[in-house]
Amino acid sequence: MPQFYVDTLLSTDTATIRDVVCSGLCRHKGDEECSSATHLVFPYRGVFVRHVGRHDSVAEANQLLFFNSDETYRISHPLVGGDSCLSFEISEPLLHELAPKQHVSSGNKVKFRRQRLRIDARAQALVALLRHSLRRKVAETLEGETLALTLVRRALGERTSHASAATSGREKLVDRAKVILSSDLSRRWSLAEIAAEVGVSPVYLTQVFQQVEAMPLYQYQLRLRLSRALDMLGDYDDLTTLSADLGFSSHSHFSSAFRRMYGRTPAEFQRAVRMR
Repeated sequence: MPQFYVDTLLSTDTATIRDVVCSGLCRHKGDEECSSATHLVFPYRGVFVRHVGRHDSVAEANQLLFFNSDETYRISHPLVGGDSCLSFEISEPLLHELAPKQHVSSGNKVKFRRQRLRIDARAQALVALLRHSLRRKVAETLEGETLALTLVRRALGERTSHASAATSGREKLVDRAKVILSSDLSRRWSLAEIAAEVGVSPVYLTQVFQQVEAMPLYQYQLRLRLSRALDMLGDYDDLTTLSADLGFSSHSHFSSAFRRMYGRTPAEFQRAVRMR
């Protein structure tokens, strides 16, 4: 299997959207890489770690990562299985217009100050809707461009994204917890098990996780599991089997949680992108 597989889903003057699949064969830090343009990267399957200087960022389905133009980085994979991402390259004038001033450095090229932002559930749903619709060719070019700009605007929005204000040490602790959760999305983890793996007390873990991500750890895990459902809906005709594979106690529990998170049931989402 090749290290990378890239499929261009949309390419216009407004945006280029690529579906990027990495096999993750290299578990240690890979070779130094550099992008010629700024990319907004939405992971939707698996986990990788991006290393920029002394800063590390765990990339998973709750996060948006910024790959700035001319910024060197390395990638490592803490878990087997590789990763998949939807990568956006937005035209420079439009990205200037979309990016809030507090997120970017001054200059002609758009360069983001942070390595990542946490996106909300509706942004996750837009990632899946856009990817499935473009891949299945049920979205026209105009619709794809509009959905892409809507997604970027939402992912960068003050009310719909979250940037941690915690210390780097606390962020690293929380990142270790995220990798543990991602290692087995269907497992019904206990707080004590995660805390033991991270090496802190359950009380401290809950406090730090809330501070860094502004949500409880259990809710973060639920969003990871449901985002995996968004990714896998096209592969399942039997949603009861999907719910069981993701560790939900019943199909009704899965369907209810999915609807609360994304505003529609799994079956309704399937129909929206004509998966059935």
